[in-house]
Amino acid sequence: MTTGRAVLCVNTGSSSVKYGLFTFEPSPRTISRGSSEVSGAGRAPTVLEWAERQRGSATVAAIGHRIVHGGPRHCDPRRVDDALMNDLRTLIPFAPNHLPDELSLIETIGQAWPGVPQFVCFDTSFHHDLPEVARRLPIPDNYNEAGVRRYGFHGLSFAFLLEELERIAGRRAAEGKVVLAHLGNGSSLAAVSHGHCIDTSMGFTPLGGVVMSTRSGDLDPGIVTYIARSEALSPDQIEDLLSHHAGLVAISGVSSDMRELLAHEHTSRSCALAIAIYCYQIRKWIGAFAAALGGLDTLVFAGGIVEHSAPIRARICDGLQFLGIDLDADANRADASVISRTETPLAVRVIPTDEELMIARAAYTLLGAGDP
Repeated sequence: MTTGRAVLCVNTGSSSVKYGLFTFEPSPRTISRGSSEVSGAGRAPTVLEWAERQRGSATVAAIGHRIVHGGPRHCDPRRVDDALMNDLRTLIPFAPNHLPDELSLIETIGQAWPGVPQFVCFDTSFHHDLPEVARRLPIPDNYNEAGVRRYGFHGLSFAFLLEELERIAGRRAAEGKVVLAHLGNGSSLAAVSHGHCIDTSMGFTPLGGVVMSTRSGDLDPGIVTYIARSEALSPDQIEDLLSHHAGLVAISGVSSDMRELLAHEHTSRSCALAIAIYCYQIRKWIGAFAAALGGLDTLVFAGGIVEHSAPIRARICDGLQFLGIDLDADANRADASVISRTETPLAVRVIPTDEELMIARAAYTLLGAGDP
């Protein structure tokens, strides 16, 4: 039975929520983990009931949340208070598919457990010091001043991957020319040099970048205005279309789940095309980031799709041999942690990511060892 103090970490996505209990200490240990695809008002009761069952005799000392968008003002983890919540509400137009549910969950949990401090970690923080050449969008300056710029996302995942890369491969590897690829239902890549992100595929919102399970990724802006005019769609309807009815599910007409697409690719041309487009776009971004970095030392795969799919990893890397990428087919099929040939200088690694652990670490750093 678990005793002592624990931190509850809540990772709210657009279609699911993951949660975990960790020990409240400098190097948190996992007590228990869970996930649910329940949506809306059902999320908070699900998380709280699970936490009550799993915590044993432990006291929940803090509750941490992943917040997808920090806007131009928020970077470091912050304890939740009324001023912060009011400020985050003003950012809802920046991430309308994520922030409302995330903020609602914080409010509901706060009402249920009023004595437990809550804090937030921002997914945009990893990219906070993007160079201006990558950050600035080619739009009038008044929009730039209002915060319309490239932010980048999956920051908790990227921060974890970079720390893990240093732990398993050494500081030299982590400070080299690295491309981190978080490829799941939401997919994005980051180019990292000397431990700092210099560019990333997602932009102002998590809709941008590569094609995703149900999100379009980058589009010619003229396509958006064309669809809006021809279908007489409101901005909210456009947002819903490009967030929930585009991407792999739109191309395949079958599913947004890569496992299902792979199962049907030999009998469905549209499923095969969806897979091909996904791998092709990611391959292009890797090549582009290698150019931005002036070379490539390490490619890291993470996220639900590539952590478990050797065929997708192989197809992404096929054609990147000119960069020095040379996969070991046996290691790739075995889901090894290093899937490149040992004699090649460019390492291709598979590192399972852990966003909840990053939240747990932030809890102790932010709230300290004393009673919060």
